[in-house]
Amino acid sequence: MKIASWNVNSLNVRLPHLLDWLAAARPDVVALQETKLEDARFPAEALAQAGYACAFHGQKTYNGVAILAREGAIEDVQAGIPGFADEQARALAATVGGVRIIDLYVVNGQAVGSEKYDYKLRWLAAAHDWIAAERARHPDLVVLGDFNIAPDDRDVHDPAAWGDDSILTSSAERAALRRLLELGLHDSFRLFESGGGHFSWWDYRAAGFRRNLGLRIDLVLASDALRPRLTAAGIDREPRAWERPSDHAPVWLELG
Repeated sequence: MKIASWNVNSLNVRLPHLLDWLAAARPDVVALQETKLEDARFPAEALAQAGYACAFHGQKTYNGVAILAREGAIEDVQAGIPGFADEQARALAATVGGVRIIDLYVVNGQAVGSEKYDYKLRWLAAAHDWIAAERARHPDLVVLGDFNIAPDDRDVHDPAAWGDDSILTSSAERAALRRLLELGLHDSFRLFESGGGHFSWWDYRAAGFRRNLGLRIDLVLASDALRPRLTAAGIDREPRAWERPSDHAPVWLELG
């Protein structure tokens, strides 16, 4: 079972890329972020023709998340974080093939100390409590998406430039991510690769991708129960090199 995540940065623009990648990579489950589409405009028919069932939670122009499944039903769908009042479409959960999937598009936060930064920390606290409850009900759990947090200095191209006063790398954000991992989740990529220099996002500016000036902020977290089944995990850089790409690359894990 191959489970992937991709921030497509506008599904309307990137649908041809997504369809090409689905045909080549053939993931069983894909979590999307930044679809930027109202539900009425979601391309469910095109994805069904490609062999994928869909659950989606979107809004106009911003945010938006979706879960695609190649085989089997998408069951027990939950849109949004229960009990957390939020107009932004940033969270979606569903069960596919017996695995509970939680798709997150974590708040960016704009700048350390800003109102949006405070919102990010509150959002992460609410997500933590929700995931803890889901973890208790679903031992086979994968939490994945664009976390907008680089876990440690290996995950940034220049640790001196990305420090505690920088959004995506501040100590409070990293502590919030560690709290999620302490629920019994594992950063699947780090189970197979311990070195630095591996990124999932590159700025469009300053030839960021060509120069590999990136961050690893797209994560696939697997529960304790799934860890013995993990056979591989990685980052697929190829779509980032395509014409008019998303600024993110797909990330994935495989279960035996």
